[in-house]
Amino acid sequence: MTPILTADHRELISDLSGIVCDYPYVDPESTLAVLAGDAVEALGRDTPEGRRERTGYTILLHATCWYVGARVFSKSLFASYTEALDGLRAQLDRASCACPPDAHPADLDSEYQVEAGVSMLTEEGRAAFAEEYGLDAEELAVFDCQGFLADLADEALGCLHEAHRELFGGIDVSHLDARFVRDDGSLDLVAVQEAISRSWENNTGPVALWSARRWLTGQVRDEERIGLFLCLWMGIAQTYEGLPPSYARDLAAALATVDLDASCEHPQHPWSTADSTVQSRFSAVVHLYAPQDHPDTPVPAELSARELWECPVQYAQLARKALEDLKGWRTMRGGDDEDWED
Repeated sequence: MTPILTADHRELISDLSGIVCDYPYVDPESTLAVLAGDAVEALGRDTPEGRRERTGYTILLHATCWYVGARVFSKSLFASYTEALDGLRAQLDRASCACPPDAHPADLDSEYQVEAGVSMLTEEGRAAFAEEYGLDAEELAVFDCQGFLADLADEALGCLHEAHRELFGGIDVSHLDARFVRDDGSLDLVAVQEAISRSWENNTGPVALWSARRWLTGQVRDEERIGLFLCLWMGIAQTYEGLPPSYARDLAAALATVDLDASCEHPQHPWSTADSTVQSRFSAVVHLYAPQDHPDTPVPAELSARELWECPVQYAQLARKALEDLKGWRTMRGGDDEDWED
């Protein structure tokens, strides 16, 4: 009889494959938390079944660790993965490896690892996997090699430690002072805008964070306030995949300085005339600070007065929209409330 995987394991392969392909159709945070929990439970089973499970879970945690680090902003999930991988690594002796050179599987894609990892959990799964991929007994046994598994665990732990620093630690953007602060202490807001517009450099987040921190220091001249705030705002609005807590904390703190209950009698404010395109917003800001060099602007002359630009209601409108975006990031990326706070 042809060996087959159980229905539960076929479903697990499907669920995890969707996650590692970045198209999950189950909740990734809860699914991966269960996976890490199951791996921890397997640590205490010193039986042939437990040893098979530890092989499978090591492979699965390695296959999915990138998603934990890049897509789910949850300290508790990081902790669960780290606990599982530390426990697995402690039971692996790299020196026991007796494999010939180049025998370990290398450069495996995540989907293949998911299928391999789930299959390694049971004898039936291993037999089905070996038949599907034409593996002999020696080739299948390599997946149990402690040297191979130790390499996977170490690589996954390194990925998680680096990602944890980036997601929850302090981000240094002080190097941007040299690009955005002139010798006389004034801000080169055109340069800031040009940096934001180069989104392909993945610098929108750092520029938004720099703008927020500059705002919070109070080292902003009166005529620079609206320009700096718009740079902060655009950095948030144009970061479509969301920024992690290491960024969002200072962004939220800067927005919290704005009075959301402000009122005025103006029928319209300048920013409302800029279309929701990067180019339209860019043109509005750079024209405000360098009109000779950037004569085009979406803002009509009757709405270009500084009084309208600096109206507290405009700040309030901008802040409310940015706060909605931050809330959306938290919903999209998961994690607990305290993960997004100091």
